[in-house]
Amino acid sequence: MIIDGKKIALELREKLKKKIMELKSFSNSVPALTVILVGEDPASKIYVKNKEKFSKEIGINSEVIKYPANVGEKVVLDKIKELNKNKKISGILVQLPLPKHIDKRKVIETILPSKDVDGFHPINVGNLSSGYESNIPCTPLGCYLLLKKAEKNLSGKHAVVIGRSNLNGKPMTQLLLKENCTVTVTHSKTKDLKKECNRADIIIAAVGSPKLVKGDWVKKGVIVIDVGINKTDSGIVGDVDFDEVSKVAKAITPVPGGVGPMTIACLLNNTIECFKRANS
Repeated sequence: MIIDGKKIALELREKLKKKIMELKSFSNSVPALTVILVGEDPASKIYVKNKEKFSKEIGINSEVIKYPANVGEKVVLDKIKELNKNKKISGILVQLPLPKHIDKRKVIETILPSKDVDGFHPINVGNLSSGYESNIPCTPLGCYLLLKKAEKNLSGKHAVVIGRSNLNGKPMTQLLLKENCTVTVTHSKTKDLKKECNRADIIIAAVGSPKLVKGDWVKKGVIVIDVGINKTDSGIVGDVDFDEVSKVAKAITPVPGGVGPMTIACLLNNTIECFKRANS
């Protein structure tokens, strides 16, 4: 089974579009998302363009504020504070990565937790790990929804998460624990990664290492979610050797067309959830 992220993301966006129409009929207003883009990073520009496109497609008011790469940190922080006070703005997102002279942590912590659609604020991170209501980071939320399409009952499954980043590995672990999985978190210091993967019912790979996970690393019937996006001479590939692993796996996401489309769909979902909480 190839887990089609494009199709599942489209289905989610259609549901969200209906939600917004319902919200508009009750409150006569719609969610609004403001994205701050600093600099000219090509990948960031593509991501932001897609976020704006799909926001408008489903009925979210979308605004992109662009700054040159040499903008002062204070300018960005002051703009975030201004957006925090604006009751018409449901969600705020500052596109990463940022130039080195801007403190990423300071930027994330300045965004109100209630408007933090990326789910990166320490309060949202703490709420997620405590099992409380929170904004969940978009990529792991997308991975989770794709996983649930392949296997509804995850209870008791052994999941191996490759990578321990704050953006994906750690929040993904919390989502899997919530589903009663037994979770092993692996990383660059793990002694025998192949052995750990061979024991897994579920593998979430997010380390940025092209075709790291090979066919003989996985057991028959494994479910694989590949978060990696790696540019190579032969094109874009994931962290999993798709050709090899797809012959053994029960279900697997392709790269591209797997997790990527779900990340943006989940951002839209988070924006709507922020709007609903603010207006409840």
